[in-house]
Amino acid sequence: MRILYACESGSRAWEFASPNSDYDVRFLYVRPQKDYLRLDALQDVIERPIVDDLDINGWDIMKVLRLLRNSNPPLLEWLFSPIVYLENSRYIEELRTLARRSYSSVALFYHYSRMAYRSYHQYIEGKSTASLKKYFYVLRPIVALLFLEQHQTLPATSFVRTLAEVELPAEVREHIQQLLQARQASEEIGTGPVDPVLNSFIDVQLAKWNRASFVQPQEKSGFGELNTLLLHILNEDAVVPQEV
Repeated sequence: MRILYACESGSRAWEFASPNSDYDVRFLYVRPQKDYLRLDALQDVIERPIVDDLDINGWDIMKVLRLLRNSNPPLLEWLFSPIVYLENSRYIEELRTLARRSYSSVALFYHYSRMAYRSYHQYIEGKSTASLKKYFYVLRPIVALLFLEQHQTLPATSFVRTLAEVELPAEVREHIQQLLQARQASEEIGTGPVDPVLNSFIDVQLAKWNRASFVQPQEKSGFGELNTLLLHILNEDAVVPQEV
């Protein structure tokens, strides 16, 4: 087995970790070619028990390419993580290029809008206090969707970077920055009073997206290019053909 890529995911990659947040390491791997030429398919996920503050798991390249075709948001966040521990294949950049070119806005919309809606109604709405971490489980997908609306391209994995590039009311931005500072200085389970300004902002955004069709569906990319990329990855000596 060869590890192609390893990165940080979760709150450290999103850049709203607390000082004692876990390390969520994610990796992509490829097996020897013979492992892909068998009738009994091998497991395509490797998971390790969490030890202390270290959480590690990885996905086989076959799974990765199938998920890339479906614009799987967690995979996209891994590929564009600001914290990369290992990049052991020249084809990782090919994966990023495919992701930028063929992502589905609809897939991202449904993933992030449902994440925000579910977290808000479960952890914040109607409460007097709330987990600072859970607040960002609502704000991160909302800011990602605003970025997608305003820029028509993939949002960064980093919440801080994405936040800096979206248009927001000044008061809302100020309250998010205050919450971010509190989160980064708190324990992992830190809590605080709910913020009426942020709750009002969240209510408006969720109501808007609940009524919206968002963008026109995009067709999935075909398997041809992904199959070709798989062959290149399985053969380290192969050369990626240049476009003409």
